Amino acid sequence: MELDRFDWLALRREEALDPARPIVDAHHHLWHGGQWGGLMGPYLAPQLLEDMTGSHNVVKSVFVDCLSNYDPEREPHLRPVGETAFVAGQADYTDAAGGAGGPTIAGIVSHADLLRGEAVEEVLAAHDEAGGGRFRGIRHATGWDPSDEIHDSHHGSFEHMMATPEFQAGAGTLARMGFSFDAWLFHPQLPELAGLAQVVPEVTIVLNHLGGPLAIGPYGRAREQARADWRASMRLVAACPNVVLKVGGIGMDMYYATGWAAAEVPPGSEEVAAYWGDDVRFCIDTFGPDRCMFESNFPVDRQTLTYPVLWNAFQIMAAGYTDTEQDALFSGTATRAYRL
Repeated sequence: MELDRFDWLALRREEALDPARPIVDAHHHLWHGGQWGGLMGPYLAPQLLEDMTGSHNVVKSVFVDCLSNYDPEREPHLRPVGETAFVAGQADYTDAAGGAGGPTIAGIVSHADLLRGEAVEEVLAAHDEAGGGRFRGIRHATGWDPSDEIHDSHHGSFEHMMATPEFQAGAGTLARMGFSFDAWLFHPQLPELAGLAQVVPEVTIVLNHLGGPLAIGPYGRAREQARADWRASMRLVAACPNVVLKVGGIGMDMYYATGWAAAEVPPGSEEVAAYWGDDVRFCIDTFGPDRCMFESNFPVDRQTLTYPVLWNAFQIMAAGYTDTEQDALFSGTATRAYRL
């Protein structure tokens, strides 16, 4: 399926419901194109700025690992440092193009293989040097499932990766050096993540994309049971005070099977909020607003949603919370967790 369907997306236009509230977009990607099997074209600083300035008051953002611009000239474990250097350059562009007070890429989350033992420290130090003061942590994706219908995530994930002594030692190195761990996994793995959080309580864990509540393959055929299992496991993770949650990824039809990708017209914010509202509010109430942050996951979520629709939907879903709680959801939690 073509993922850059700009003519289709243009069929849905919305103005910002609240154009004044400051927003930190806690999760986006940047790349030259060719991602997702060649189905997505370039998404670089100019495209990001166009999104961040087009409707809502996005003041800062956090880049998250996506295998961009790895450095083939370096040793294999150091190749991801090329991504940090690339994004630091993109951040310099946003600073110059946006002017004083304009939106900027304030944090960089890249990749280090946490299984690499003593080499983890070397990689983190290299990221920190390349990041121009913006490097904040790494993501080591661990998404794995026994079903052949579920595609494992990148970074060579395998069963029970987070439970290995090597992975836990790598997480400990992150904590010791003051960096965070972004976790992207599937919801059956949430108890394993809770175990990691308990073994390494000093590391800040940022759980991506609502904890990966799969609705495809066997989980789509038993959707109600899968959602109940996800909620039970999210309560386990929420009991670990060192875990914060990214509320987003809601446009990824390839995992969450909303059906929007096949619609004649992209969904509007009211429809998105009606579909996801109960689950999003469950997450916010379970973790607390001060441990939740909204994310765009652009341009991946652009396969079904426009940027204004996405943030309007979050504003609708957050409308029942106090101004202080909304400040946390839209900017405060991300600012604190990523030390922006």
